[in-house]
Amino acid sequence: MAEIKAIYEEHRHRYGYQRITLELRRRGLLVNHKKVQRLMNKLKLFGIVSKRWRKYNSYRGTQGPIKIDLIKRNFSAVYPEHKWYSDVTEFKFNGQKTYLSPIVDGCTQEVIAYSISRSPNLKQIMDMLKQAWRKHPALNGLIF
Repeated sequence: MAEIKAIYEEHRHRYGYQRITLELRRRGLLVNHKKVQRLMNKLKLFGIVSKRWRKYNSYRGTQGPIKIDLIKRNFSAVYPEHKWYSDVTEFKFNGQKTYLSPIVDGCTQEVIAYSISRSPNLKQIMDMLKQAWRKHPALNGLIF
């Protein structure tokens, strides 16, 4: 118990039972970690617990102003070139992933433009948009 207390004081109250067990073994004392833990609890010695082991959380809060929901879950359009929809879909061919990104018109369900890529990246999306803008240069009031 004196050796445990000495190691604890020597390392400024930072070591827990696992590190103290390792230090005791380095000093030639073969002691089980459970025994060290029991003795430290008896002496009321507690190591500092780091807070680096937190559960992963990808939420970063509000990133910017939230846009108005113009679609309101109404995915049909009355006239062509009023609402366009897009998404990226993953396919597997011969063990390799391929990504398809189309633009679909809400009224006619026609594919306006599409791009296929080996990775879902900004270049794929920009190519698809450039292709769509070449076909339809004047789009007043389009909801994309």
